Amino acid sequence: MPQHAPTARICRDCDGFPTVAITTGTRHTDGTRATLRVTCSTCKGTGHTTPAAALTRTAGAR
Repeated sequence: MPQHAPTARICRDCDGFPTVAITTGTRHTDGTRATLRVTCSTCKGTGHTTPAAALTRTAGAR
């Protein structure tokens, strides 16, 4: 039976692309475009989420 490595949980908000460059449309005096670098605030730029705590079932809940 082949062994499988556990997969890393990918952040839902950024889909694993935690840092993006956004072009503002304006240009600097040398002709290059002005860009903003934005990092995902949910995963803090890692692209992965921490695993949720184990869920427990309580008596009587269905």
